[in-house]
Amino acid sequence: MEKEHQIFGIRAIIEAIQAGKDVDKVFVQKDTQGDLMRDLMKVMKRNNINFSYVPVEKLNRLTPNNHQGAVATISPISFHDLETLVEQVMESGKTPLFLILDQLSDARNFGAIIRTAECTGVDGIIVQKQGSAPVNGDTVKTSAGAVFNVPICKVDHIKDAIFHLQGSGVKTIAATEKTEDTIYDVSFTEPLAIIMGSEDRGVNPSVLKIVDEKVKLPMFGSISSLNVSVACGAFLYEAVRQRR
Repeated sequence: MEKEHQIFGIRAIIEAIQAGKDVDKVFVQKDTQGDLMRDLMKVMKRNNINFSYVPVEKLNRLTPNNHQGAVATISPISFHDLETLVEQVMESGKTPLFLILDQLSDARNFGAIIRTAECTGVDGIIVQKQGSAPVNGDTVKTSAGAVFNVPICKVDHIKDAIFHLQGSGVKTIAATEKTEDTIYDVSFTEPLAIIMGSEDRGVNPSVLKIVDEKVKLPMFGSISSLNVSVACGAFLYEAVRQRR
């Protein structure tokens, strides 16, 4: 993790959140008590900040400084507003292509997906504030810098983002094994948002209920799933193929 994208110390993190900084994630030491820590928890919950409890050894590895039981990562990018981005893309005259990542948690997978998204002309990537991979040094590195070229939106709830896209005339397609249709059976040529799930659970069942189409990649081997960044690449390049 790049040190310039870190804040350590409880009071400093509270002030950063209240000042509207793009705090990506806060690592909180397990079993830390005290009034200041309670204040931090309140501020994080009020502002929907992604946080996780970690052992003190993790915090000591992140910073040699006096962290007081909390270290925050600041995103090296600015996030976009979903409604504004959708409006801009719809007005641009091109056929929109959005990517929704439902609870993807690995920063390197995230970076690899951003890199492919940039290469395939994706107009925006949508992630949920809670439970999503951070945009950190690993993300920047594995994206080969593409993270600075593709707009990324953070939303409170993936389902609300899907409803907004559908209301704007964008078809939503989820990648899931729970279907008979493959990517070669459906159209990717209209305004489209592709939804990829987390590494271990796939797309959330509640999300699957509201999407327009569910499709899968054909599998011929004994291992029944691909790495999510590889699967995402196959989906995006099918969109490229159909749109040429």
